[in-house]
Amino acid sequence: MSQIRFAHLLGAAAALTLAAPAAVAQQATPLKAVEQSLAATNSMTARFTQSDGRGRTQSGTLSLKRPGKIRFEYGAGANMLMVGDGKNLTFIDYEVGQKSAWPIARSPLAVLLSPQPNLARIARIEPQSNPGVVIVRARDARRPEFGTLLLAFSKNGAAPGGLMLEGWTAIDAQNKRTTVKLDGQRYNVAVPDSAFTFREPAPRKR
Repeated sequence: MSQIRFAHLLGAAAALTLAAPAAVAQQATPLKAVEQSLAATNSMTARFTQSDGRGRTQSGTLSLKRPGKIRFEYGAGANMLMVGDGKNLTFIDYEVGQKSAWPIARSPLAVLLSPQPNLARIARIEPQSNPGVVIVRARDARRPEFGTLLLAFSKNGAAPGGLMLEGWTAIDAQNKRTTVKLDGQRYNVAVPDSAFTFREPAPRKR
């Protein structure tokens, strides 16, 4: 799936309104299929391209290990890192010698990293004209400050549950968007726990 196509699909999904109750009931089976795909994904590695609302992009490699572990290894020259160790997400900026952390449970990525994905209360399938594409919008109405996550899947028999995760868009409480496009996905491969550690940043000299 091209990055232009991926961005177009997520943009269209973001503009859709809430489906009627009858439609939601009909789409319960696809949502369950997404849950099963996530539950069957023990680990994953991929290349990623990340972009924000200002058009800035960064690329690198992604390692994921459920539950709760993820690593965004940004490419050469970025000098930064984001790691989820099972409890917290930590962003490290080696350039300025600083780091910040917050609980994974308070991040939109909690949907991806949950040990027991349960989307029924917080998510819905967005209608698509392409039957080979599945878009899920996840938002906890009880905790709107955690933001919204749009997950994009393509139907692929080689992926867990027949769904290949193509990427996602995270929308925070201030409506700031970060889109991640995946490429070269490899599922249920060996990923050592050491991948989810990091080197402490050295304080910047004044």
